Amino acid sequence: MFGERILILVPHPDDEVVGCCAAIGRARADGATVHGLYLTTGVPTADALWSWDRRHHPDMVARRREEAQSVADTLGIDVVSFSDVATRHLKANLKEAREALIEALDGLEIDMVWVPAYEGGHQDHDVANYLGHTVDPRVEVWEFAEYNNAGHRVHSQRFAKPNGSEREILLTAEEQAAKRAALGAYASEARNLGYVQVERECFRPLAAYDYSRPPHAGLLFYQRFQWVPFRHPRIDFTKPEEVSAAIAGFAARPAP
Repeated sequence: MFGERILILVPHPDDEVVGCCAAIGRARADGATVHGLYLTTGVPTADALWSWDRRHHPDMVARRREEAQSVADTLGIDVVSFSDVATRHLKANLKEAREALIEALDGLEIDMVWVPAYEGGHQDHDVANYLGHTVDPRVEVWEFAEYNNAGHRVHSQRFAKPNGSEREILLTAEEQAAKRAALGAYASEARNLGYVQVERECFRPLAAYDYSRPPHAGLLFYQRFQWVPFRHPRIDFTKPEEVSAAIAGFAARPAP
């Protein structure tokens, strides 16, 4: 499962821990180099925050980035670059993200890419998965499960639609402790990571997805609180159809 030069597409600082913390350690123990391409800041745009928080937006972005760098240093991840794209806006910046991906693939001679699963955990995860789909077929692409709401239940580190190719990593007590510590290092996200389990991580070769359709039937994870009648900074009110339309629009562009 491990290549020699691995690139992780990280939609938000913390996804590298949620999805593949132990896998990173095992890959490095096998002699692999692990690189991280961080695709968004992990922070909403300033105008999406409460009015009293907007002036702190630059500090929030800087804090999240500092946490990511600290975790990367601890786990042994080489940070390729940090993006200035706000969370929930990756779909509008696919061109720039793919250019950064191609540059990293070529410059680092990557032989394996890890991406979050297409499972509706977050719209940026799903867009990152699509980016993995665009990788040169000579480069192996694997996806990792994070969280989803398939069957109207929250699942952690389980694919929404298993296909028999999954490989489960059962974390040792030491790996579980290391993952908890890495999650704890993202203090700015402490309220959002309570559902993450540390007993296992799950990978598989990138599945064949129909990106014109939602990842699964029913409400996706990021849709669970869209019933709230007012705009809340922590709730993503994006519809899956908007994500699919953005992907389709990008895919329809002439190849460079």
